[in-house]
Amino acid sequence: MPSVDDIRTALARVIDPELRASIVELGMVRSIDAHENGVVDVTVSLTTPGCPIRNHFQTSVVKEAKTVEGVTHVNVTFDVLSDTEKQGLQQKLGRSGGLPSGALAQVANVICVGSGKGGVGKSSVTANLAAALTAEGKKVGVLDADVWGYSIPRMFGLGGQRPPVSATRKILPLEAGGVKVMSIGFFVEEDSAVVWRGPMLHKALTQFLEDVDWGELDYLLVDLPPGTGDVSMTLAQLLPQAQFLIVTTPQATAQKVARRAAEMATKVNLEIGGIVENMSGFATPTGERYAIFGEGGGQELADELDVPLFGKVPLTMPLREQADAGVPLVATDPDDPAAQAIRSVARGIIAITPTQPIALQMAPEEPAATLPIVESKPKPKGMSLPMA
Repeated sequence: MPSVDDIRTALARVIDPELRASIVELGMVRSIDAHENGVVDVTVSLTTPGCPIRNHFQTSVVKEAKTVEGVTHVNVTFDVLSDTEKQGLQQKLGRSGGLPSGALAQVANVICVGSGKGGVGKSSVTANLAAALTAEGKKVGVLDADVWGYSIPRMFGLGGQRPPVSATRKILPLEAGGVKVMSIGFFVEEDSAVVWRGPMLHKALTQFLEDVDWGELDYLLVDLPPGTGDVSMTLAQLLPQAQFLIVTTPQATAQKVARRAAEMATKVNLEIGGIVENMSGFATPTGERYAIFGEGGGQELADELDVPLFGKVPLTMPLREQADAGVPLVATDPDDPAAQAIRSVARGIIAITPTQPIALQMAPEEPAATLPIVESKPKPKGMSLPMA
């Protein structure tokens, strides 16, 4: 009859690809039963019922167990670690945390930052607004949903890094300046093009909301791509309690395009929280101001929609420089005119939003196969976020 100890030693060679440790060391081997006819029954405990690398464990356990003398056949069954066992696993890995039921259960406010057109500085506003809210003592996260023009990682100095995965198989956001950050840019080669299909887009955004351990947040800022396409509609479906913050420039043309984004928000029942007028004149280092993009577009849009104009953010040289440097201007020079304006925006948002979690409910979605969600170059086809 095969030796149980020998089988356990063999199974120590089965590595969890995400936690990067042996399933024996992790305590995932629930039981091993060896029979005189050479049949072995192994029970493996998973961290989640729908673990997508279950087949990896199935194949690897059979392969390694069969290397033991006398083993003729291997049956593999699965169960799920209890909450207490998961906590013990987290301690063993030196990781803390873990989500309650519902990935956004501890998030008080979700604010989608959007614009009708590109080039209005929406991502810069998002990054600096996150820093400003953090400076006000708030817990803040940023989800970079601009999958085609992801720039948030660079603005927070996080380019080239990859988020870790917790013992409960949740992605842990990277942090910069106290802000939790998640972006598709963490999962593709820097500057590579991301090619999306509609179902992939929906599934990816769902994963960024459900499978990321956001923890307790006062604000989750979602940096939308420009326009009124799939991302905005998907997020409206998934997060019906979110508010929409529209970024525009003073230019009449930009204001009219932003009006279309507002119309989209209304059609999908997203509440419009207010307007931010960005590039509201160029402020020189000597204090002079030039209305390069005209005047009044932000206020006109706010009046038309009957929502507040939270602030008029001037374009300054340090604002651009700090975006490239990877540290939001608000954190490095809070006295800069642009930083002061954004801090005013943050205080306005705080004034109209609740301070306690509102138990955001993810809207149900159609059953879908586990990702791949991304096809990109030079990454090989079939790439997926590291969910398990």
